[in-house]
Amino acid sequence: MGSPEKDPADWTTGDEPMTGPQKSYLETLSQQAGREAPPEDLSKADASRLIDELQEVTGRGQ
Repeated sequence: MGSPEKDPADWTTGDEPMTGPQKSYLETLSQQAGREAPPEDLSKADASRLIDELQEVTGRGQ
């Protein structure tokens, strides 16, 4: 059994800028969800939360 996911709000690096892979994946998910691309200045934690949200919208998080 895997370890439980840590809440992005508790990440020690959560305030750092989102990573390149996060940005790329968010752009893909946003396009599939029919939404605007995410802002460039998202933090890692905010990007993770938005990824979770968009995965639900697009069905990719299942």
